[in-house]
Amino acid sequence: MWSPVAVKSVAVPAAKSLTFATPSSWSEAELLERLLVSDPNAWRELNNRYARLITSCIQRVVARFSKRVSVDAVEEIYATFSLKLLANDKHKLRSFEPHRGNKLGTWLGMLATHSAYDYLRSVRREPNTASLTEAETVSSEHYDPCESAVLNERAQLVRDLLADFSDKDRQFVTLYYQDGLSPEHVAERLGISVKTVYSKKHKIQRKLTEIVGAPA
Repeated sequence: MWSPVAVKSVAVPAAKSLTFATPSSWSEAELLERLLVSDPNAWRELNNRYARLITSCIQRVVARFSKRVSVDAVEEIYATFSLKLLANDKHKLRSFEPHRGNKLGTWLGMLATHSAYDYLRSVRREPNTASLTEAETVSSEHYDPCESAVLNERAQLVRDLLADFSDKDRQFVTLYYQDGLSPEHVAERLGISVKTVYSKKHKIQRKLTEIVGAPA
């Protein structure tokens, strides 16, 4: 009698679960490789791993020259350091050689320190300056160059307008308009009546108006 052949059960292996490496598990070589292809996750990971180290290196340098630079210098140097990593198609990053046994963090710390000293050298070459907030409180009794230029131009215009006036009329203009004397004081200085002061004032005003309004 024919009997069916016993079939052995074969255990089917369970499918391996797929695992994806997270940025925090990347090796330095892999992180560097991803940085060079502008992987945004790599830049975030770089910041997560080394921001504190980079800031610390910059702060150590700046602290030695606290009288020369402000606290804001640390952030400015950090920003400049970051730009250096991106400049010239990431030339700085491409120059890192992990096969020589160098640690990426140590190398970045060295670059940050150099960036801090570069910044201090640039500040030393600049003249001492005040902050913008200090500039708002600075005042002077003297005119600034722009105001002085305008006033000089106006003064020359007045001199040109008065060129054909008599000596007494020019003296009247000086006393009344420039020195700001009252009609009574002008009358006393010129030896004329107050009524004459007013009439002379109107006469000079009319003459100046005719000169200014006359066609060239």
